[in-house]
Amino acid sequence: MPQTLTLDARRLLCPLPVIRVQQAIEQLSAGDTLIVYCTDPGALHDVPAWVRIHGHTLLNAYTEGRDYIISLQVGAPA
Repeated sequence: MPQTLTLDARRLLCPLPVIRVQQAIEQLSAGDTLIVYCTDPGALHDVPAWVRIHGHTLLNAYTEGRDYIISLQVGAPA
């Protein structure tokens, strides 16, 4: 059964949110969901770009207050 993991990458500046996403995905399986909370506005571009390049699926990316929230589904390992 797919699981959902939440990653708090608030107060981290580029490239740390992307690095933390990569580390979190290594612990997940294909079909799992990762929800990332960031405060670095660059993450709204950097994380979705990384997701696409590495074969995962961007589910959502939006702003809520001071947070940038990015949801992705883990793809099959390369």
